[in-house]
Amino acid sequence: MVNNDLSEIDDELFEHHRFEVPKGQAMLRIDKYLMHLIPNATRNKIQNAATSGDIYVNDVTVKSNYKVKPFDVIRILLSHPPFENRIDPEDIPLDIVYEDDALLVINKPAGLVVHPGHGNYTGTLVNGLAFHFDNLPLNSSERPGLVHRIDKNTSGLLVIAKTEAAMTHLAKQFEDKTTEREYIAIVWGNVKDDEGTIVGNIDRHLKDRMQMAVFPEGDRGKHAVTHYKVIERLGYVTLVSCKLETGRTHQIRVHMKYIGHTLFNDERYGGNLILKGTTFTKYKQFIENCFKTLPRQALHAKTLGFEHPVTKEYMRFDTEIPQDMVDCIEKWRNYTNSNSLVEEED
Repeated sequence: MVNNDLSEIDDELFEHHRFEVPKGQAMLRIDKYLMHLIPNATRNKIQNAATSGDIYVNDVTVKSNYKVKPFDVIRILLSHPPFENRIDPEDIPLDIVYEDDALLVINKPAGLVVHPGHGNYTGTLVNGLAFHFDNLPLNSSERPGLVHRIDKNTSGLLVIAKTEAAMTHLAKQFEDKTTEREYIAIVWGNVKDDEGTIVGNIDRHLKDRMQMAVFPEGDRGKHAVTHYKVIERLGYVTLVSCKLETGRTHQIRVHMKYIGHTLFNDERYGGNLILKGTTFTKYKQFIENCFKTLPRQALHAKTLGFEHPVTKEYMRFDTEIPQDMVDCIEKWRNYTNSNSLVEEED
């Protein structure tokens, strides 16, 4: 039994099983309960899954001695998608910025999932790649052509490998941190410093497994570094450039929240709430209009640079900021110009 009702792939957790405990169920250890519901599951395997934090009851991880109750919602979330090797070619338009025999660079629109999972087994970038290109090399996760990834609701540049040699060479550049990756973001609040560097290990959030979190002491997670620079101050929000030194899941989103500047309209991290500004009804309506204009997190992968795996030439690609972000920025410019006495941030 596999039900996948989660809406995004960008969290790197995939729902393999979902069960709703029926009315009248007697209290029973969850490892015993699941043994009778999951085909070929042993009690030992279920206990190991619980120890690894893969079993959730009502969106909270539980141990194998948890006793199920009527109406509990049990889910098994793993780091790999079910049916992960199945990729059906689909005629999905690709915005190809550059292409040669070794690689191509794509400008991904917001809303396009990069690879199958979480119920998105069709309509992804990988499905489109499989239609337009034959025999793309597989990466370590068995995903054809992918060297790196960006979140579903982030727009911008991706490099795709067309040969095994290109895959190996490009992957090493990302591992060695020699690529150039610049993102443009709108964040809540007036960023105090004109530029700065955020350093903090990133790992899965301890309580909300659909989020990532920063662990500044370095005892958990993977080392992560983001360099930011203010482009324009717009009162209650700031337009910033973020350059990645490392590339962790949700890195910019979680790093900017960590320093108090959540991405504008980033629902996963609370940016879809009014985090800065006044209590006036007119202001609330303005924010709602901004959210409608930009119905996603305000993040765009604008610049991508790397060494070509064959010619060894350094290649640098740059894209325009997408129209939804441009329109939102213009709304904020007009608002701040007409409300010159914007309150100072704390």
